[in-house]
Amino acid sequence: MLWMAPGPCILASTNVSPAPIWTLGEIFQPWPRSLAARAPVPSVARPPWPGAPAKFSGLIDLVFACETRADHVGSLLRPPDLLRARAAFASGTLSKAALSEQEDAAILGALDRQRQLGLQILTDGEFRRGSWITDMAEAVDGFLSQSRTVQWHTPAGEVAPEASTSSVVGGRLQPRHRLTGEETTFLKQHAAGQIKMTLPAPSNFWVVSWKEGVSNAAYASRSDMLHDVTHILRAEVEALVSDGVAYIQLDAPFYGAFIDEQQRAALRAAGIDPDRALAEVVAADNAVIDGLARDGLTLALHICRGNSRSRWLYEGGYNPIAEVLFGQLAVDTFLLEYDSARDGSFEPLRFLPSGKTAVLGLVTTKSPQLESPDELRRRVDDAARIVPLEQLALSPQCGFASVAAGNALSEDDQWRKLELVVDTARAIWE
Repeated sequence: MLWMAPGPCILASTNVSPAPIWTLGEIFQPWPRSLAARAPVPSVARPPWPGAPAKFSGLIDLVFACETRADHVGSLLRPPDLLRARAAFASGTLSKAALSEQEDAAILGALDRQRQLGLQILTDGEFRRGSWITDMAEAVDGFLSQSRTVQWHTPAGEVAPEASTSSVVGGRLQPRHRLTGEETTFLKQHAAGQIKMTLPAPSNFWVVSWKEGVSNAAYASRSDMLHDVTHILRAEVEALVSDGVAYIQLDAPFYGAFIDEQQRAALRAAGIDPDRALAEVVAADNAVIDGLARDGLTLALHICRGNSRSRWLYEGGYNPIAEVLFGQLAVDTFLLEYDSARDGSFEPLRFLPSGKTAVLGLVTTKSPQLESPDELRRRVDDAARIVPLEQLALSPQCGFASVAAGNALSEDDQWRKLELVVDTARAIWE
């Protein structure tokens, strides 16, 4: 497979010894720059291609380890037809098979659009999920239909209490089937490029799935419940690696509870030390990925402050968690929300270790207004004063539809924003 990214690449050969080192200029010389900048491109199963240098004549396989500079969090706005189909399925007027057909068609359309924009990381938009976290309760026994109430902040400055899309634990957790098996199978068949699969991190369930008087009927403590959550998600990650998924992202918006000073105060009032709790959930998230073979695998963590119909849950910079999170969590990539003043400064990036990537979520998914490319470049420059430019990348701040209803913008707005991410990343890193 030949894969070209706007970031630096390392070229290796599986059948040439000693492995030669070739420059990208030598490799891409026969092709125009515009083609070399686009990804994915057709596989090269048997080089050399027309016009290639003679030294490629015996090369059987090309393997690129590339840094992707234009990323996206994963969820996409559901097309209206799919929303109607999901509503009909929920009401019992549409069969599961008919719903799957609608999902398949919508995913194929989303894949085509992502490829047209030049995105290198492809997702199914989470079109088969009710929200970013619902695949857990749908695949695992022990969750109840009730959920915790969370306090959403609105763009109008109001606070709106609403039930989370997560579910409360009320029994011993026991998996019935894979969380992402159907999603992965379809993507592997149709994506024709590198796919990203997203999973809720264990840390979320520590925050939002424990309910006093309900959850402790099954588990002695949050920690006991978290142990089982971690075991289930570890098995799912191992299955994804076995499936050949090269990019696995843990979504963890509830780290915001350890960022927001009001939430930290609420934890203390409940007798919980927020810093000790942070250490516990970081250890749980680490346990999901510890010891995995990392060759050709990108492991990522997405941290936001909540994202539902253009609202948010938490406010504050990354300072309270940055040293522990960046220094201890064994992922390769951190996708970080940075589209608003409520996210704080880039200063906490000083804790990012060498060799890890911070994906700056500078493009908002919460409103249709299109950001200025010059302003995005200026902000990347600001971040590069704290961490080297080669450790940075660009993305929207969160998904466009963390819940099926989606944020307050159109599909056209969504695609324009993703195109902006791709074009700006090319301008900065090429």
